[in-house]
Amino acid sequence: LERTHIEKRLLVLIVVLALSLLACVLALGFQYRDRPSKSCLTEACISVTSSILSSLDQSVSPCEDFFKYACGGWMKGNPMPDGHSRWGTFNNLWEHNQAIMKHLLENTTSNMSSEAERKAQRYYQSCMNETKIEELKAKPLMELIEKLGGWNITGPWDKDNFNKTLQEVMAYYHTSPFFSVYVNADSKNSNSNVIQVDQSGLGLPSRDYYLNKTENEKVLTGYLNYMVRLGMLLGGADEEATRQQMQQILDFETALANITIPQEKRRDEEVIYHKVTAGELKNLAPAINWMPFLTTVFYPVELNESEPVVVYAKEYLEQVSSLIQATDRCLLNNYMIWNLVRKTSSFLDQRFQDAEEKLMEVMYGTKKTCLPRWKFCVSDTDNSLGFALGAMFVKATFAEDSKKIAEEMITEIKTAFEESLATLQWMDEETRKSAKEKADAIYDMIGYPKFILDPKELDKVFHDYEAVSSLYFENVMQFYNFSARVAADQLRKPPNRDQ
Repeated sequence: LERTHIEKRLLVLIVVLALSLLACVLALGFQYRDRPSKSCLTEACISVTSSILSSLDQSVSPCEDFFKYACGGWMKGNPMPDGHSRWGTFNNLWEHNQAIMKHLLENTTSNMSSEAERKAQRYYQSCMNETKIEELKAKPLMELIEKLGGWNITGPWDKDNFNKTLQEVMAYYHTSPFFSVYVNADSKNSNSNVIQVDQSGLGLPSRDYYLNKTENEKVLTGYLNYMVRLGMLLGGADEEATRQQMQQILDFETALANITIPQEKRRDEEVIYHKVTAGELKNLAPAINWMPFLTTVFYPVELNESEPVVVYAKEYLEQVSSLIQATDRCLLNNYMIWNLVRKTSSFLDQRFQDAEEKLMEVMYGTKKTCLPRWKFCVSDTDNSLGFALGAMFVKATFAEDSKKIAEEMITEIKTAFEESLATLQWMDEETRKSAKEKADAIYDMIGYPKFILDPKELDKVFHDYEAVSSLYFENVMQFYNFSARVAADQLRKPPNRDQ
Protein backbone atom coordinates (compact mmCIF):
# COMPACT_ATOMS: atom_id res chain seq x y z
CA LEU A 1 0.00 0.00 0.00
CA GLU A 2 1.22 3.46 -0.80
CA ARG A 3 1.92 5.72 2.16
CA THR A 4 0.00 8.95 2.32
CA HIS A 5 1.85 12.20 1.86
CA ILE A 6 1.64 13.04 5.56
CA GLU A 7 2.88 9.55 6.56
CA LYS A 8 5.92 10.05 4.35
CA ARG A 9 6.62 13.41 5.94
CA LEU A 10 6.25 11.96 9.42
CA LEU A 11 8.59 9.07 8.56
CA VAL A 12 11.23 11.47 7.27
CA LEU A 13 10.84 13.63 10.36
CA ILE A 14 11.24 10.63 12.69
CA VAL A 15 14.42 9.56 10.90
CA VAL A 16 15.78 13.12 11.03
CA LEU A 17 15.07 13.50 14.72
CA ALA A 18 16.52 10.08 15.54
CA LEU A 19 19.74 10.81 13.67
CA SER A 20 19.89 14.30 15.16
CA LEU A 21 19.55 12.86 18.65
CA LEU A 22 22.37 10.42 17.91
CA ALA A 23 24.53 13.28 16.69
CA CYS A 24 23.67 15.23 19.83
CA VAL A 25 24.72 12.32 22.05
CA LEU A 26 27.98 11.91 20.13
CA ALA A 27 28.68 15.64 20.36
CA LEU A 28 28.12 15.63 24.08
CA GLY A 29 30.29 12.53 24.39
CA PHE A 30 33.22 14.20 22.62
CA GLN A 31 32.67 17.39 24.59
CA TYR A 32 32.95 15.69 27.94
CA ARG A 33 35.24 12.74 27.17
CA ASP A 34 38.29 14.40 28.69
CA ARG A 35 36.57 15.54 31.84
CA PRO A 36 37.05 13.41 34.95
CA SER A 37 33.93 11.49 35.92
CA LYS A 38 32.19 12.50 39.11
CA SER A 39 30.24 10.28 41.43
CA CYS A 40 27.01 11.55 42.95
CA LEU A 41 26.79 10.45 46.57
CA THR A 42 23.79 12.48 47.70
CA GLU A 43 20.93 10.71 49.43
CA ALA A 44 18.74 11.10 46.33
CA CYS A 45 21.39 9.63 43.99
CA ILE A 46 22.01 6.66 46.27
CA SER A 47 18.27 6.02 46.55
CA VAL A 48 17.80 6.12 42.76
CA THR A 49 20.81 3.84 42.22
CA SER A 50 19.44 1.34 44.71
CA SER A 51 16.05 1.41 42.98
CA ILE A 52 17.62 0.77 39.56
CA LEU A 53 19.78 -2.09 40.83
CA SER A 54 16.87 -3.76 42.61
CA SER A 55 14.84 -3.59 39.38
CA LEU A 56 17.44 -5.65 37.50
CA ASP A 57 17.58 -9.43 37.29
CA GLN A 58 21.32 -9.90 36.98
CA SER A 59 20.96 -13.68 36.80
CA VAL A 60 19.75 -13.21 33.21
CA SER A 61 22.04 -12.34 30.33
CA PRO A 62 20.97 -9.05 28.71
CA CYS A 63 22.02 -10.51 25.36
CA GLU A 64 19.46 -13.31 25.72
CA ASP A 65 16.51 -11.50 27.36
CA PHE A 66 17.09 -7.79 27.86
CA PHE A 67 13.56 -7.12 29.12
CA LYS A 68 13.87 -9.68 31.92
CA TYR A 69 17.37 -8.43 32.72
CA ALA A 70 16.17 -4.81 32.97
CA CYS A 71 12.78 -5.39 34.65
CA GLY A 72 12.88 -8.87 36.18
CA GLY A 73 13.81 -7.70 39.67
CA TRP A 74 11.06 -5.11 39.68
CA MET A 75 8.46 -7.64 38.52
CA LYS A 76 9.45 -10.10 41.26
CA GLY A 77 9.20 -7.40 43.91
CA ASN A 78 5.94 -5.92 42.61
CA PRO A 79 3.37 -8.62 41.84
CA MET A 80 0.15 -7.52 40.16
CA PRO A 81 -2.25 -6.32 42.89
CA ASP A 82 -5.77 -7.77 42.97
CA GLY A 83 -8.28 -5.80 40.96
CA HIS A 84 -5.76 -4.49 38.41
CA SER A 85 -5.27 -5.56 34.80
CA ARG A 86 -1.92 -3.72 34.56
CA TRP A 87 0.71 -2.46 36.95
CA GLY A 88 3.91 -0.43 36.52
CA THR A 89 6.24 2.07 38.15
CA PHE A 90 3.85 4.95 37.47
CA ASN A 91 1.10 3.07 39.32
CA ASN A 92 3.43 2.82 42.32
CA LEU A 93 4.18 6.52 42.11
CA TRP A 94 0.48 7.38 41.83
CA GLU A 95 -0.30 5.30 44.93
CA HIS A 96 2.35 7.25 46.85
CA ASN A 97 1.08 10.61 45.60
CA GLN A 98 -2.53 9.67 46.37
CA ALA A 99 -1.64 9.14 50.03
CA ILE A 100 -0.08 12.61 50.16
CA MET A 101 -3.12 14.21 48.52
CA LYS A 102 -5.44 12.38 50.92
CA HIS A 103 -3.58 13.90 53.87
CA LEU A 104 -3.74 17.39 52.33
CA LEU A 105 -7.46 17.17 51.55
CA GLU A 106 -8.36 15.86 54.99
CA ASN A 107 -6.16 18.29 56.94
CA THR A 108 -8.75 21.01 57.53
CA THR A 109 -6.53 22.76 60.09
CA SER A 110 -3.87 23.63 57.52
CA ASN A 111 -3.69 27.25 56.36
CA MET A 112 -5.01 27.34 52.80
CA SER A 113 -3.71 30.28 50.81
CA SER A 114 -6.57 30.33 48.28
CA GLU A 115 -10.32 29.82 48.22
CA ALA A 116 -9.80 27.40 45.31
CA GLU A 117 -7.94 25.03 47.64
CA ARG A 118 -10.79 25.19 50.15
CA LYS A 119 -13.22 24.37 47.34
CA ALA A 120 -11.13 21.29 46.54
CA GLN A 121 -11.37 20.22 50.18
CA ARG A 122 -15.16 20.69 50.22
CA TYR A 123 -15.49 18.73 46.97
CA TYR A 124 -13.48 15.87 48.48
CA GLN A 125 -15.50 16.01 51.71
CA SER A 126 -18.76 15.72 49.76
CA CYS A 127 -17.40 12.66 47.94
CA MET A 128 -16.38 11.09 51.26
CA ASN A 129 -19.78 11.81 52.83
CA GLU A 130 -21.08 8.30 52.15
CA THR A 131 -23.79 8.61 54.78
CA LYS A 132 -25.44 11.44 52.85
CA ILE A 133 -24.88 9.72 49.48
CA GLU A 134 -26.52 6.50 50.72
CA GLU A 135 -29.35 8.48 52.27
CA LEU A 136 -30.17 10.25 48.99
CA LYS A 137 -29.83 7.04 46.90
CA ALA A 138 -30.97 7.72 43.29
CA LYS A 139 -32.93 10.87 44.12
CA PRO A 140 -30.46 13.46 42.68
CA LEU A 141 -30.35 11.82 39.25
CA MET A 142 -34.08 11.09 39.20
CA GLU A 143 -34.78 14.77 39.87
CA LEU A 144 -32.38 15.76 37.09
CA ILE A 145 -34.09 13.40 34.62
CA GLU A 146 -37.46 14.90 35.52
CA LYS A 147 -36.03 18.40 35.02
CA LEU A 148 -34.91 17.38 31.51
CA GLY A 149 -38.41 16.25 30.54
CA GLY A 150 -38.52 12.67 31.83
CA TRP A 151 -37.47 9.20 30.66
CA ASN A 152 -39.93 6.70 29.25
CA ILE A 153 -38.15 3.89 31.10
CA THR A 154 -39.04 5.36 34.50
CA GLY A 155 -42.07 7.53 33.79
CA PRO A 156 -43.71 9.99 31.36
CA TRP A 157 -41.57 12.11 29.07
CA ASP A 158 -41.92 15.26 26.94
CA LYS A 159 -42.55 14.06 23.38
CA ASP A 160 -41.75 17.41 21.75
CA ASN A 161 -38.45 17.99 23.52
CA PHE A 162 -35.79 16.42 21.25
CA ASN A 163 -33.67 19.46 20.34
CA LYS A 164 -34.03 21.06 23.78
CA THR A 165 -33.02 17.84 25.56
CA LEU A 166 -30.06 17.41 23.22
CA GLN A 167 -28.90 20.97 23.90
CA GLU A 168 -29.12 20.57 27.67
CA VAL A 169 -27.51 17.14 28.08
CA MET A 170 -24.58 18.23 25.91
CA ALA A 171 -24.21 21.82 27.14
CA TYR A 172 -24.52 21.22 30.88
CA TYR A 173 -23.70 17.58 31.61
CA HIS A 174 -20.67 16.53 29.54
CA THR A 175 -22.50 13.94 27.45
CA SER A 176 -22.02 13.36 23.72
CA PRO A 177 -24.97 11.45 22.26
CA PHE A 178 -24.86 11.17 18.45
CA PHE A 179 -21.72 13.37 18.14
CA SER A 180 -19.30 15.47 20.20
CA VAL A 181 -18.84 19.25 20.10
CA TYR A 182 -15.90 20.98 21.76
CA VAL A 183 -13.35 23.79 21.52
CA ASN A 184 -9.77 23.02 20.58
CA ALA A 185 -6.83 24.49 18.70
CA ASP A 186 -7.31 24.52 14.93
CA SER A 187 -4.83 22.01 13.49
CA LYS A 188 -4.46 24.26 10.42
CA ASN A 189 -3.88 27.35 12.58
CA SER A 190 -2.51 26.42 16.01
CA ASN A 191 -2.71 30.03 17.24
CA SER A 192 -6.50 30.03 17.31
CA ASN A 193 -9.24 27.93 18.86
CA VAL A 194 -12.21 26.71 16.86
CA ILE A 195 -15.44 24.77 17.41
CA GLN A 196 -14.93 21.13 16.43
CA VAL A 197 -17.47 18.37 15.74
CA ASP A 198 -16.67 14.65 15.71
CA GLN A 199 -18.35 11.26 15.89
CA SER A 200 -19.40 9.94 19.30
CA GLY A 201 -22.20 8.19 21.16
CA LEU A 202 -21.16 4.60 21.89
CA GLY A 203 -21.47 3.26 25.43
CA LEU A 204 -18.80 0.59 24.93
CA PRO A 205 -15.14 1.52 24.27
CA SER A 206 -15.05 0.38 20.63
CA ARG A 207 -17.40 -0.12 17.69
CA ASP A 208 -15.99 -3.66 17.40
CA TYR A 209 -17.93 -4.77 20.49
CA TYR A 210 -21.19 -4.10 18.63
CA LEU A 211 -20.20 -5.39 15.20
CA ASN A 212 -18.54 -8.67 16.23
CA LYS A 213 -21.56 -9.94 18.15
CA THR A 214 -20.59 -13.61 18.28
CA GLU A 215 -17.12 -12.87 19.63
CA ASN A 216 -18.42 -10.27 22.11
CA GLU A 217 -21.71 -11.91 23.14
CA LYS A 218 -20.63 -12.07 26.80
CA VAL A 219 -19.77 -8.35 26.88
CA LEU A 220 -22.98 -7.32 25.09
CA THR A 221 -25.07 -9.39 27.51
CA GLY A 222 -23.20 -7.88 30.46
CA TYR A 223 -23.74 -4.38 29.08
CA LEU A 224 -27.47 -4.99 28.60
CA ASN A 225 -27.77 -6.36 32.15
CA TYR A 226 -25.97 -3.25 33.40
CA MET A 227 -28.41 -1.01 31.51
CA VAL A 228 -31.41 -2.88 32.92
CA ARG A 229 -30.02 -2.75 36.46
CA LEU A 230 -29.55 1.03 36.29
CA GLY A 231 -33.00 1.49 34.77
CA MET A 232 -34.57 -0.44 37.64
CA LEU A 233 -32.56 1.45 40.27
CA LEU A 234 -33.86 4.71 38.81
CA GLY A 235 -37.49 3.71 39.08
CA GLY A 236 -38.25 1.23 36.31
CA ALA A 237 -41.51 -0.42 37.36
CA ASP A 238 -41.24 -3.64 35.35
CA GLU A 239 -37.97 -5.45 34.61
CA GLU A 240 -39.20 -7.07 31.40
CA ALA A 241 -40.45 -3.75 29.99
CA THR A 242 -37.20 -2.07 31.06
CA ARG A 243 -35.14 -4.81 29.36
CA GLN A 244 -37.16 -4.41 26.15
CA GLN A 245 -36.53 -0.66 26.00
CA MET A 246 -32.87 -1.04 26.94
CA GLN A 247 -32.48 -3.58 24.14
CA GLN A 248 -33.84 -0.94 21.75
CA ILE A 249 -31.21 1.52 23.03
CA LEU A 250 -28.50 -1.12 22.54
CA ASP A 251 -29.77 -1.76 19.00
CA PHE A 252 -29.61 1.99 18.33
CA GLU A 253 -26.02 2.11 19.60
CA THR A 254 -25.28 -0.78 17.24
CA ALA A 255 -26.69 1.30 14.37
CA LEU A 256 -24.37 4.13 15.45
CA ALA A 257 -21.45 1.68 15.51
CA ASN A 258 -22.25 0.68 11.93
CA ILE A 259 -21.82 4.26 10.69
CA THR A 260 -18.90 5.11 12.99
CA ILE A 261 -15.67 5.41 11.00
CA PRO A 262 -12.98 3.01 12.33
CA GLN A 263 -9.85 4.66 13.72
CA GLU A 264 -7.56 3.13 11.10
CA LYS A 265 -9.42 5.17 8.46
CA ARG A 266 -9.05 8.41 10.44
CA ARG A 267 -5.27 8.64 10.63
CA ASP A 268 -4.81 11.10 7.79
CA GLU A 269 -6.03 14.44 9.14
CA GLU A 270 -5.81 16.00 5.70
CA VAL A 271 -8.62 13.66 4.64
CA ILE A 272 -10.94 13.97 7.65
CA TYR A 273 -10.51 17.73 8.25
CA HIS A 274 -13.45 19.73 6.89
CA LYS A 275 -13.88 23.40 7.78
CA VAL A 276 -17.39 24.74 7.29
CA THR A 277 -19.50 27.51 8.79
CA ALA A 278 -22.11 27.05 11.49
CA GLY A 279 -24.75 27.93 8.91
CA GLU A 280 -23.57 25.15 6.59
CA LEU A 281 -24.01 22.49 9.28
CA LYS A 282 -27.74 22.38 8.56
CA ASN A 283 -26.92 21.09 5.08
CA LEU A 284 -24.74 18.31 6.53
CA ALA A 285 -27.11 17.31 9.33
CA PRO A 286 -30.58 18.87 9.00
CA ALA A 287 -31.97 16.80 11.90
CA ILE A 288 -30.23 19.17 14.34
CA ASN A 289 -31.35 22.74 14.96
CA TRP A 290 -27.74 23.93 14.84
CA MET A 291 -27.76 27.62 15.72
CA PRO A 292 -29.87 27.32 18.91
CA PHE A 293 -27.83 24.22 19.77
CA LEU A 294 -24.42 25.91 19.39
CA THR A 295 -25.65 29.07 21.12
CA THR A 296 -26.67 26.99 24.15
CA VAL A 297 -23.51 24.88 24.23
CA PHE A 298 -21.17 27.89 23.99
CA TYR A 299 -23.18 30.41 26.00
CA PRO A 300 -22.49 33.30 26.66
CA VAL A 301 -20.25 33.59 23.56
CA GLU A 302 -22.10 35.28 20.70
CA LEU A 303 -22.27 33.17 17.55
CA ASN A 304 -23.69 33.65 14.07
CA GLU A 305 -23.95 31.51 10.96
CA SER A 306 -20.49 32.55 9.73
CA GLU A 307 -18.79 30.98 12.79
CA PRO A 308 -16.08 28.55 11.55
CA VAL A 309 -16.53 24.91 12.56
CA VAL A 310 -14.12 22.03 11.90
CA VAL A 311 -15.94 18.76 11.19
CA TYR A 312 -13.85 15.61 11.59
CA ALA A 313 -16.58 13.16 10.60
CA LYS A 314 -18.44 14.61 7.63
CA GLU A 315 -19.87 11.34 6.31
CA TYR A 316 -20.76 10.19 9.82
CA LEU A 317 -22.59 13.44 10.55
CA GLU A 318 -24.64 13.09 7.36
CA GLN A 319 -25.57 9.51 8.22
CA VAL A 320 -26.35 10.16 11.88
CA SER A 321 -28.72 12.93 10.81
CA SER A 322 -30.58 10.48 8.58
CA LEU A 323 -30.62 7.95 11.42
CA ILE A 324 -32.12 10.51 13.82
CA GLN A 325 -34.82 11.45 11.29
CA ALA A 326 -35.73 7.78 10.79
CA THR A 327 -35.87 6.90 14.51
CA ASP A 328 -38.86 7.11 16.85
CA ARG A 329 -38.71 10.14 19.15
CA CYS A 330 -39.28 7.98 22.24
CA LEU A 331 -36.19 5.90 21.46
CA LEU A 332 -34.12 9.03 20.78
CA ASN A 333 -35.08 10.44 24.17
CA ASN A 334 -34.39 7.12 25.88
CA TYR A 335 -30.95 7.04 24.26
CA MET A 336 -30.05 10.63 25.23
CA ILE A 337 -31.09 10.15 28.85
CA TRP A 338 -29.23 6.82 28.92
CA ASN A 339 -26.08 8.74 27.97
CA LEU A 340 -26.67 10.99 30.98
CA VAL A 341 -27.35 8.02 33.28
CA ARG A 342 -24.22 6.20 32.12
CA LYS A 343 -22.15 9.36 32.65
CA THR A 344 -23.40 10.23 36.13
CA SER A 345 -24.54 7.06 37.92
CA SER A 346 -21.14 6.41 39.53
CA PHE A 347 -21.69 9.52 41.67
CA LEU A 348 -24.70 7.93 43.37
CA ASP A 349 -24.95 5.27 46.08
CA GLN A 350 -23.13 1.94 46.32
CA ARG A 351 -25.75 0.00 44.33
CA PHE A 352 -24.78 1.89 41.17
CA GLN A 353 -21.08 1.30 41.75
CA ASP A 354 -21.70 -2.42 42.30
CA ALA A 355 -23.52 -2.56 38.95
CA GLU A 356 -20.60 -0.85 37.20
CA GLU A 357 -18.08 -3.20 38.82
CA LYS A 358 -19.98 -6.21 37.47
CA LEU A 359 -19.78 -4.76 33.96
CA MET A 360 -16.03 -4.07 34.33
CA GLU A 361 -15.48 -7.64 35.47
CA VAL A 362 -17.27 -8.97 32.37
CA MET A 363 -15.36 -6.63 30.03
CA TYR A 364 -11.84 -6.85 31.43
CA GLY A 365 -11.83 -10.02 33.51
CA THR A 366 -10.68 -8.28 36.68
CA LYS A 367 -12.71 -8.01 39.84
CA LYS A 368 -12.17 -4.91 41.93
CA THR A 369 -11.12 -5.62 45.49
CA CYS A 370 -12.91 -3.12 47.67
CA LEU A 371 -11.15 0.03 46.46
CA PRO A 372 -11.02 2.40 49.42
CA ARG A 373 -13.48 5.24 49.00
CA TRP A 374 -10.78 7.82 49.64
CA LYS A 375 -8.83 6.69 46.54
CA PHE A 376 -11.88 7.18 44.33
CA CYS A 377 -12.48 10.61 45.89
CA VAL A 378 -8.86 11.75 45.57
CA SER A 379 -8.87 10.80 41.87
CA ASP A 380 -12.19 12.53 41.23
CA THR A 381 -11.08 15.69 43.04
CA ASP A 382 -7.88 15.68 40.99
CA ASN A 383 -9.84 15.24 37.75
CA SER A 384 -12.20 18.11 38.59
CA LEU A 385 -10.16 20.63 40.59
CA GLY A 386 -6.68 19.47 39.63
CA PHE A 387 -5.06 22.92 39.63
CA ALA A 388 -6.27 23.62 43.18
CA LEU A 389 -5.19 20.21 44.47
CA GLY A 390 -1.97 20.57 42.49
CA ALA A 391 -1.18 23.82 44.31
CA MET A 392 -1.57 22.04 47.65
CA PHE A 393 0.60 19.14 46.48
CA VAL A 394 3.38 21.32 45.06
CA LYS A 395 3.65 23.43 48.21
CA ALA A 396 3.85 20.29 50.35
CA THR A 397 6.28 18.20 48.28
CA PHE A 398 8.30 20.21 45.74
CA ALA A 399 11.70 21.64 46.64
CA GLU A 400 11.89 25.26 45.48
CA ASP A 401 14.71 24.64 43.02
CA SER A 402 13.54 21.27 41.60
CA LYS A 403 11.40 22.81 38.84
CA LYS A 404 14.21 25.22 37.91
CA ILE A 405 16.77 22.39 37.72
CA ALA A 406 14.50 20.31 35.48
CA GLU A 407 13.84 23.29 33.19
CA GLU A 408 17.59 23.97 32.93
CA MET A 409 18.18 20.35 31.93
CA ILE A 410 15.60 20.60 29.15
CA THR A 411 17.11 23.89 27.96
CA GLU A 412 20.60 22.34 27.85
CA ILE A 413 19.32 19.37 25.84
CA LYS A 414 17.60 21.69 23.35
CA THR A 415 20.73 23.86 23.07
CA ALA A 416 22.99 20.85 22.49
CA PHE A 417 20.60 19.52 19.87
CA GLU A 418 20.48 22.84 17.99
CA GLU A 419 24.27 23.23 18.15
CA SER A 420 24.74 19.75 16.72
CA LEU A 421 22.53 20.63 13.74
CA ALA A 422 25.19 23.00 12.40
CA THR A 423 27.75 20.19 12.17
CA LEU A 424 25.60 17.57 10.46
CA GLN A 425 26.99 17.18 6.96
CA TRP A 426 24.25 14.84 5.72
CA MET A 427 21.42 17.32 6.44
CA ASP A 428 20.50 19.87 3.76
CA GLU A 429 19.70 23.47 4.72
CA GLU A 430 15.94 23.14 4.31
CA THR A 431 15.78 20.12 6.62
CA ARG A 432 18.18 21.77 9.08
CA LYS A 433 15.98 24.86 9.20
CA SER A 434 12.85 22.76 9.72
CA ALA A 435 14.50 20.78 12.53
CA LYS A 436 15.58 24.00 14.28
CA GLU A 437 12.08 25.46 13.98
CA LYS A 438 10.64 22.35 15.60
CA ALA A 439 13.20 22.51 18.40
CA ASP A 440 12.44 26.20 18.97
CA ALA A 441 8.72 25.41 19.10
CA ILE A 442 9.07 22.92 21.96
CA TYR A 443 6.97 24.16 24.87
CA ASP A 444 8.24 23.08 28.28
CA MET A 445 5.57 21.79 30.66
CA ILE A 446 7.74 20.81 33.61
CA GLY A 447 6.25 20.04 37.00
CA TYR A 448 3.38 22.51 37.18
CA PRO A 449 2.19 25.84 35.71
CA LYS A 450 3.46 28.80 37.71
CA PHE A 451 0.05 30.43 38.13
CA ILE A 452 -1.22 27.75 40.55
CA LEU A 453 1.12 29.10 43.25
CA ASP A 454 -0.41 32.57 42.96
CA PRO A 455 -3.59 32.48 45.13
CA LYS A 456 -5.23 35.35 43.23
CA GLU A 457 -4.61 33.77 39.83
CA LEU A 458 -5.76 30.36 41.05
CA ASP A 459 -8.94 31.82 42.52
CA LYS A 460 -9.69 33.49 39.17
CA VAL A 461 -9.77 30.06 37.52
CA PHE A 462 -12.38 28.69 39.94
CA HIS A 463 -14.20 31.94 40.71
CA ASP A 464 -17.48 30.80 39.15
CA TYR A 465 -17.46 27.35 40.74
CA GLU A 466 -18.78 26.52 44.21
CA ALA A 467 -18.69 23.26 46.15
CA VAL A 468 -20.85 22.23 49.10
CA SER A 469 -19.39 19.67 51.50
CA SER A 470 -22.66 17.70 51.82
CA LEU A 471 -23.90 17.44 48.20
CA TYR A 472 -21.58 15.34 46.05
CA PHE A 473 -23.80 14.70 43.01
CA GLU A 474 -24.73 18.38 42.81
CA ASN A 475 -21.05 19.37 43.07
CA VAL A 476 -20.20 17.15 40.10
CA MET A 477 -23.07 18.53 38.02
CA GLN A 478 -22.05 22.09 38.92
CA PHE A 479 -18.52 21.30 37.82
CA TYR A 480 -19.77 19.98 34.46
CA ASN A 481 -21.66 23.23 33.94
CA PHE A 482 -18.69 25.31 35.09
CA SER A 483 -16.20 23.51 32.83
CA ALA A 484 -18.54 23.99 29.85
CA ARG A 485 -18.49 27.76 30.45
CA VAL A 486 -14.69 27.68 30.76
CA ALA A 487 -14.46 25.82 27.44
CA ALA A 488 -16.79 28.34 25.78
CA ASP A 489 -14.67 31.19 27.10
CA GLN A 490 -11.61 29.72 25.34
CA LEU A 491 -13.26 30.05 21.92
CA ARG A 492 -12.33 33.73 21.57
CA LYS A 493 -8.86 33.31 23.10
CA PRO A 494 -5.63 31.82 21.74
CA PRO A 495 -4.84 28.28 22.94
CA ASN A 496 -3.56 28.23 26.53
CA ARG A 497 -1.09 25.38 26.82
CA ASP A 498 -0.70 25.92 30.59
CA GLN A 499 -4.35 24.98 31.10
